[in-house]
Amino acid sequence: MRIRKLLIIIVALLAAYGILVAVAELPPYGMADNPVHNHVSERYINKALDETGVTNMVTAIVLDYRAYDTMFETIVLFTAALAVVITLKVSKRKEKG
Repeated sequence: MRIRKLLIIIVALLAAYGILVAVAELPPYGMADNPVHNHVSERYINKALDETGVTNMVTAIVLDYRAYDTMFETIVLFTAALAVVITLKVSKRKEKG
């Protein structure tokens, strides 16, 4: 029992250390010269009208650049809602008899 508690503490400390190392490697929040995200936003802002033909930039991003992502998010949301409805119907049937 004592060895198990010691093992749990060691695993928790290793996990905390791993999280701290990962956070230390992140760039500062809001850093303007962070190259990871700048090229995407610049392309969306500068070329959205030319590439998509849509005047609303948000619509261009959601429906043209991120269409598959939006579609799969909608499928996940629909599946979750359907699972809730099915669960509630099954629960009501069990209560009635």
